[in-house]
Amino acid sequence: MELNNQTNDASDIPKIVQTDAGSKDGQYKCTKCGATDISLNINTGLLRCNFCRHEFEPEKVEGLETDISNLEGRIIGSGAKDIVADTNDVLTFKCSSCGAEVVIDTASALQARCHWCRNTLSVNQQIPNGAVPDAVLPFKLKKEEAKAEIEKFVGKRKFFAHPQFKKEFCAENVMGVYLPYMVVDINAHANLSGQGETLVRTYTRGQGNNKRTYYDADLYNVERDFDIVVEGLTVESSSDKLNNKASNKTNNIINSIMPFDTENSVKWNANYLKGFTSEKRDTNIDRLSYIVKTQAKDISRHKANSSLKKYDRGVAWSKENLNVKGEQWKAAYLPVWLYSYFQRNNNMLHYVAVNARTKETMGSIPINMLKLFLVSALVEVIGFILWIITAPFLTSNDSEEGNIGWLFLLLGFVFFGVMYARYRNRGARHYHEKETISTINNMQANDSYVGRRTGMTKSRMEGANNLAVRGSTV
Repeated sequence: MELNNQTNDASDIPKIVQTDAGSKDGQYKCTKCGATDISLNINTGLLRCNFCRHEFEPEKVEGLETDISNLEGRIIGSGAKDIVADTNDVLTFKCSSCGAEVVIDTASALQARCHWCRNTLSVNQQIPNGAVPDAVLPFKLKKEEAKAEIEKFVGKRKFFAHPQFKKEFCAENVMGVYLPYMVVDINAHANLSGQGETLVRTYTRGQGNNKRTYYDADLYNVERDFDIVVEGLTVESSSDKLNNKASNKTNNIINSIMPFDTENSVKWNANYLKGFTSEKRDTNIDRLSYIVKTQAKDISRHKANSSLKKYDRGVAWSKENLNVKGEQWKAAYLPVWLYSYFQRNNNMLHYVAVNARTKETMGSIPINMLKLFLVSALVEVIGFILWIITAPFLTSNDSEEGNIGWLFLLLGFVFFGVMYARYRNRGARHYHEKETISTINNMQANDSYVGRRTGMTKSRMEGANNLAVRGSTV
């Protein structure tokens, strides 16, 4: 699918929205008592003064487009602007209560207590090092709930777990982390053309081992033209977490617990981070743009499938255009409960992650490979015995079952593959093509009959790509 941005002035010159307007560095005081000890109340999702218990109504990010169907050109939240490499991460504030100077290293923290009067000072204004985003999605899941989810996940995978992992596993070590993401809205027009097949009949020819299945299908020229709005497409903006194929860490686990309800994000306030850790964004829009647009075309392709139910053998798109009329980028911190375990014998960092908004849990568990090999070998022996016992019955009278008796010989290999996948979850990912909020309008369908194809040996159309996903491995 070709990805085109309209070449007008609005798209060439991004519009920057200053999302930290009105924010102030330094003391963020309770409006009732003046205290600065403020943190997130997970029960309500609101900031709460820890002295008088007053709770603050959350502030929404202002200035960004809310009706995505009206998006034109490129809009960027000021927290998503390019990182300036030589920015000084260390900021010095003068405490407004006692006058002492307080130093905050924004590479690792965005708050600090005054060492004299114990008031809390916060960094709420954006600085060009990627530390302060446009928005934050507060934690909703308590630590006890996250621990329970992790223990349940690991508990179902204890049999083949590495003995050292079982000995050292402690869910109490789970940490609440705000990870950096880019949240992107897109207003686009899609045009797809190709050919599709509708099954007419299925039949067999030959006998015994020479029996084969054939398919006849009607062939159509297919074209779909529609407007599409994509809301809240979310991608990691940490260069480390972007690498889903890393050989020394299971980054795909963190990717797989999306989506987040980013529509409930609020304006950045450093007090949301109190009691949690965070990771600073280190990736600019230019690097993420190709990933976002590749995922956007996946969404468009899959969204068109609702109009292709007639083509039960698939559609082979030969031309795919996605004309992006408008896009909007904002940087956000999203909440994750993260348990990590370093497997020393192969230098692998395993994660078990819990979405702190939805409870979705995924993980990678270190495997006792010797135990898995031995049990798989036992299963293979059992399969071999079953094959010997059943072979005389399955091969008699030219029965169809005679063609599948050899499957018993694969039982051990299948068992190994299933168990390895269950523990490692290497294929776990965020299904952006289905889980991202998207809407299509003004659908134009143009289909024309070409002719009938007969005697085909494949159950799906040759070259069918309407179910293809390309943005998960970019």
